Amino acid sequence: MPEPITKEEFLSSKGTEYGPGEWFKVDQERINKFAEATEDYQFIHVDPEAAKASPFGGTIAHGFLTLSLLAYLVPQITPKAQNVEMGVNYGMNKLRFLAPVPVDSEVRVRNKILDIVEKRPGQVLVTTEVSIEIKGQEKPALVAEWLSMQFLAD
Repeated sequence: MPEPITKEEFLSSKGTEYGPGEWFKVDQERINKFAEATEDYQFIHVDPEAAKASPFGGTIAHGFLTLSLLAYLVPQITPKAQNVEMGVNYGMNKLRFLAPVPVDSEVRVRNKILDIVEKRPGQVLVTTEVSIEIKGQEKPALVAEWLSMQFLAD
């Protein structure tokens, strides 16, 4: 994880790009656990034999599983301010799933800080452009404009 940065560096990081991160493997066990957590047991995710006959040729990760990996992958490459007490998801402005993530693929993240706005003292809305790449593929799995609210101590 990157070293924390000062509040001033954080607030002036608009336009900064981070990444790519380290490769992260998406295996069948992770896909199955996500299916269990979300009750989404569609065969293209959890049935390797049936999925072979699909256009994907095998099981693929859920799009929302790929999206949820942002919570782990982005902090691996993006420094936070020294005085961050917590950050919370604020939503998405844009989200597109562009390519399926086949089982046992490796993915990694890149991001760019698009905007940082102090909405009120100690509450900073960060808009980040993120993409998840799939090893060996030209098209990313997803691209999104992700919003997070960072709560900063004085």
